[in-house]
Amino acid sequence: MARIVGYIATSLDGYIADRQENLDWLTQRADLDLGEHHYESFIRSIRTVVMGRSTYDWVAEHGGPWAYADQRVLVVTSRPIEEPKGTLETRENVDDLVRELRGLDDGDVWMVGGGRLQMAFMERGALDELEIYVISEILGGGIPLFPPTGLRSSPKLISAKALGSGCARFHYSFS
Repeated sequence: MARIVGYIATSLDGYIADRQENLDWLTQRADLDLGEHHYESFIRSIRTVVMGRSTYDWVAEHGGPWAYADQRVLVVTSRPIEEPKGTLETRENVDDLVRELRGLDDGDVWMVGGGRLQMAFMERGALDELEIYVISEILGGGIPLFPPTGLRSSPKLISAKALGSGCARFHYSFS
């Protein structure tokens, strides 16, 4: 059975992007060294990528070449995607998608992007682990790590680690 995991960065004040949906506060940090937790190491363990439509649209607009050519990509949306950026499939129903993902046995599943879809999976008890990278940056507003839904949960902290002077990694389990 595939593990369903989150891997996401947030500002110290809890935002994953600024008000203009910009990530320069994250991508332009010369002092950021994640070592063994670097994205390149993480993505090699992922077979399936799942993202919501907003994340897909952002990646398609802001990214260069399609970043997920080596993974199966599922986009949760009810709207058709005209001229997709890369090879992908769409799904509409989160409950059906959770059942489908639980039936996979060819590698881990990564919930990419914003917290809305991750929260939908948490509400269904379907997110197994979450890595949160807290960056020493205060944005003062933007897109929140998780939208307020009323969900209350007490995930188990597996580890916490300072990664240089500008980042801390928190690894949680929901099982």
